[in-house]
Amino acid sequence: MALRNTSKFFMQFVRLAGPFWCSENKASIRGLSAALVALTVAQIAVSVIITEWSADLFDALEQRSMSRFFTQIGLIVLIFLANIAITATHLVVKRRLQLGWRGWLTDKLIGQWMRDGRHYLVTHIPGQHDNPDGRIAEDVRISTEYAIDLLHTMFYCLLLLISFTEILWTLSGSVTMDLGIAEIPIQGHLVWLALIYAASASVLGWWIGRPLTTATDNRQTVEANFRFALVKARENAQAIALIHGERHENPHFHRLFGNIVDAWNQQTHAWQRITMFSSGYSILSMAFPILVSAPRFILGTISLGALMQSAQAFQQMVAALSWPVDNMGKVAEWRASVERILGLSKALEQLEREIAKPDPHRIRIVKNEGSVLAFRNLCISRLDNIVCVSMLNEEIRAGERVLIAGNAFSGNKLFKAIAGLWPWGEGTIELPDDEPMFFMPPKPYLPTGLLRASICYPSDAGAFDPEVLASIMQLAGVGELVEQLNQQADWDKSLEREQKQRLGLVRLLLHKPKWILMQEAFDSLDPDGEVEMVSLIHKKLPHAAMLTITKQPTIQGLHKRRITLN
Repeated sequence: MALRNTSKFFMQFVRLAGPFWCSENKASIRGLSAALVALTVAQIAVSVIITEWSADLFDALEQRSMSRFFTQIGLIVLIFLANIAITATHLVVKRRLQLGWRGWLTDKLIGQWMRDGRHYLVTHIPGQHDNPDGRIAEDVRISTEYAIDLLHTMFYCLLLLISFTEILWTLSGSVTMDLGIAEIPIQGHLVWLALIYAASASVLGWWIGRPLTTATDNRQTVEANFRFALVKARENAQAIALIHGERHENPHFHRLFGNIVDAWNQQTHAWQRITMFSSGYSILSMAFPILVSAPRFILGTISLGALMQSAQAFQQMVAALSWPVDNMGKVAEWRASVERILGLSKALEQLEREIAKPDPHRIRIVKNEGSVLAFRNLCISRLDNIVCVSMLNEEIRAGERVLIAGNAFSGNKLFKAIAGLWPWGEGTIELPDDEPMFFMPPKPYLPTGLLRASICYPSDAGAFDPEVLASIMQLAGVGELVEQLNQQADWDKSLEREQKQRLGLVRLLLHKPKWILMQEAFDSLDPDGEVEMVSLIHKKLPHAAMLTITKQPTIQGLHKRRITLN
């Protein structure tokens, strides 16, 4: 069962991230991959040459040959320079490949997540996909960087094993095991000892390190939860300060950090067991090959150079066979990150399937051929299946001003359904075919950066004439901000709510939409100020249709129709 689950996990990761090698820049990617393989082979060649150089050096020392000694000095200088060049080039190639893979997978996930409101819809479906920002920013990095690191070291160890098994087999020669009743010759006894030694250590190390995967996954989850809570508090700093919510937030942060402490201790205990095993294993690996080869040197059957070369070949072979032990922690962290990415990707794919398949319990959104917004037998449900809008049948034509009255919660869901962000319910919404809807929420989104770009969003900063922009800002009552148009700041934090809502009006008048959905867009203004803003919209955009949700009675007289939601 465990093997089947592991195989399924790897197949899922390959399906998600494997197309990178067949992507648009596949020639460059495959070239980098081939270069990485070639440089890895060169690293193995250097390791083999060093063992041969070591054997020649110790033989020269044993023979007290000064000429051979100086020859070895010259050779080690060449090996030294070659190794530096190979290692440095290898590092650059590997990191370019890691960054390229991370960038490709990041673009893929962001493309899935930040498309047609999927980033909002996915929060309403069950599954392990919380904290998508952390999954995309951190888990993608770990998944791609560690995958290449692990694949490289595995390939390196495979080549190491092939190269040094042959060397160790040749150096081992033949020894005879005397059983009393018979003598059995054993070819390549050091190879068999290395296999038994490494296999025993790998099995024991795997058993000791199993809890690390669970501990690592748990720690990454609680770290993400803590980070998300801090970001949420930062984004709502003013609201928390106004109602003195710090007394609630501090214990909440302490609880979340307490979860980190528990996960940290769990991971520490797992690492402690692995470290105790690894430290003892590394010490034994240095002494064991010399101890098993020393009797043959003492008996005079091998030279000092052959003894040292045998010890080095034994160490290299054991190091290659010890790949699972040495990379246990990295594999655990890599798998935990991949599982978090797969959780997000599966949720987004599930969302796409649900949207694509016909479902009588989903709201249909279609385009009509005229300038009409129509609701046909529209029912809107909450997530608990309780209906909040029932059997709405209305048509709104171009240029009409319609007040959406009744329950504000239902009006909010209606606007979300029109935007395609609330598919739960039944019936059909027919959208006008001429232009997209322009939504004005209570809190307009102002991206960090130039104020000019923030106002023009989602259009480019240079899409509108600067003089027109400045004049509209004067009309909207934010003329004092004209001088700051070329300044950079986090405008969502630095501006007051009233200023942000007035800038939302500036954005609307710049884009000149034909369809406006306005939800309490000026609730921070006094009644006269709100009437002034809505009247300005009527004056500047006389042919635009407008659906309005508001709590101000004075605004109601500026609308020709009323739709009351049950």
